[in-house]
Amino acid sequence: MKNHRTGPFLIILISFFTILISSCDKDEAAPVLETGTLTDIDGNVYKTVKIGTKWWMAENLKVKKYSNGDSIRYVPKNAPDSVWSAMSTGAYCYFNEEYGFLYNYHTISDLRDIAPEGWHIPDDDEWKEIEIFSGMSSDEVEKTNWRGTDQGDKLKIVGGDTRYWAESSDEYRIFGTNEIGFTALGGACRIFNGQWGDITHTGFWWTSSLNENEVWYRSLDYNKSNIFRYFGSKNYGFSVRCVKD
Repeated sequence: MKNHRTGPFLIILISFFTILISSCDKDEAAPVLETGTLTDIDGNVYKTVKIGTKWWMAENLKVKKYSNGDSIRYVPKNAPDSVWSAMSTGAYCYFNEEYGFLYNYHTISDLRDIAPEGWHIPDDDEWKEIEIFSGMSSDEVEKTNWRGTDQGDKLKIVGGDTRYWAESSDEYRIFGTNEIGFTALGGACRIFNGQWGDITHTGFWWTSSLNENEVWYRSLDYNKSNIFRYFGSKNYGFSVRCVKD
């Protein structure tokens, strides 16, 4: 009789510990992201997410007008590269609208403003805040070129869909985790001479901060886990995210 009673007791005991462990796992899970929406002057609705103490767009901007209603110059993707490189005023282009638009810096700096009302283009320091929130050290965040460890992966949309990021090499096997909800896509860029970068291989985002006559920006790569910080020509075409005032 004693042996017959031991079996059910052990089953109950094991079940208790299973529930306890499961409960602990849930307690240690990542916190639920605080999200919302934002509408621009064209009626586009964007997902937003609170990262640290600030609200960020969780999608790339694709507005066609300044905040006063004036149109931004559109340069079609099949136009000669020289048309883009010669622009000295605001302009946008896009390879695929799903990735958002690429804007030159002349659009960013235009006083008519492309950010939705109550929002602005993040400066270099606000990008540093995201990087530190993602785990980059305060020393590393001040450097240029590739910095940090896995902070870039925490910004990228969850990996596995090659429409948004190319598959990384067998050596690295890098996948986005999107832990902070930024949902970065590999929307590429246009460089100073108008040539296009490779869609799904890279993503570039403007800051509003100047470094003499050039502009600070950020970049992510399909084959790297960290974040690139440098400055470049105002004639580059980069993606834009906005931050709430």
